[in-house]
Amino acid sequence: MSNLSIVKKNYINYIDKIIENDKLSHAYLIEIDNYDDDKEYIFAFIKMILCNLTYEKVINSNSNIINLIDEGNYPDIKIVESKGSTIKKSQMLDLQKEYSNKSLLDGKRIYIIKEAEKLNASSANTMLKFLEEPEEGIIAFLLTNNRYSVLETILSRCQILTLKENCVFFNDNDDILDLLKCVLHPKNFFINYNNLISNTIIDKEMAKEKFNIIENCIIMYLNSEYENSNIDNKILVAFNDIDDDRLLKSLSIIEKEIKKLVYNVNYKLWLDSLFSKLIIGG
Repeated sequence: MSNLSIVKKNYINYIDKIIENDKLSHAYLIEIDNYDDDKEYIFAFIKMILCNLTYEKVINSNSNIINLIDEGNYPDIKIVESKGSTIKKSQMLDLQKEYSNKSLLDGKRIYIIKEAEKLNASSANTMLKFLEEPEEGIIAFLLTNNRYSVLETILSRCQILTLKENCVFFNDNDDILDLLKCVLHPKNFFINYNNLISNTIIDKEMAKEKFNIIENCIIMYLNSEYENSNIDNKILVAFNDIDDDRLLKSLSIIEKEIKKLVYNVNYKLWLDSLFSKLIIGG
C-alpha cells in the first residue's frame, strides 16, 4: 500500500477493521471521484465481505468467488443504474422483489446503486424500508460523487465512506484549525464569532467549503489514521479529550445542517443555529 494516497490507505484500513471486528453495516454510502477509477476499491470491500478476508488477502486470492465477481457473474451482486436522469421507483420495486428470494449461494447479497443522488423522492421512499429493515445478509452500496446531493432520508441511514481525493491537508492552515477547535468546543464559537465571520467564513460558499474540510478532518480522525499521515500534529492535539461518541454526534449535525446551505438561507443565522445544536449535542 506504500504507493497509495492517504485517502485510499484510510479507506482500506477502515474496511479491514470492519471485517476484523465483524462490524458490518446494512448500508454504505461511498463518496467517489469516478466509478471506473474507484471500482477496484469498491469491489475489494465487497469481496472482503463475501469471503470474510482482509484487503491484503483478498487482492492475493484467486478463489472461485473472486473470479466470479471479477467476471461479473456472481449471482448475488446486483448493480442498479439510472435510466435517464433518475433512478426510477420501478427499479427499486424490481430490486426488492428479486432480493425477496433466497440467496442462490446461501451467502450475503449485495446491491450497488450507482449515482445514488439520482434517487428521487418516489424511488427513495420505496427503498427506505428496504434500507431500514433489510433481511439478514442484504447489504447496500450506494455510490455518489457528492454525499450532499443524496436525499437526507437515504444519507442518514448509511455509513459513509470516502474515496474522494479531495481531503485537504491541514498543515499551517490556522483558520481551519481555529474553526475545528470551535466545532470540537462549540462554546468557543461565540467567543471567537467576530474573527471567524470576518476572516474564516465570510460568506455562504466559504462556510460550505470550510465545513466540508472539517467533516473530512473528523472522518479521518475517526478512521484512526491521522498518525500515519503528514498532517500537522496541531490538528491531532485538537482532538484530545474528545470522545468518539461526541465526534459522531457532531459529524451527524454538520452533515444534516450543511445541506441547508443550498437554499437561500442567511449564513450567519445558519452558523448560530449550527453551533447552538453542537452545544446541546443535537
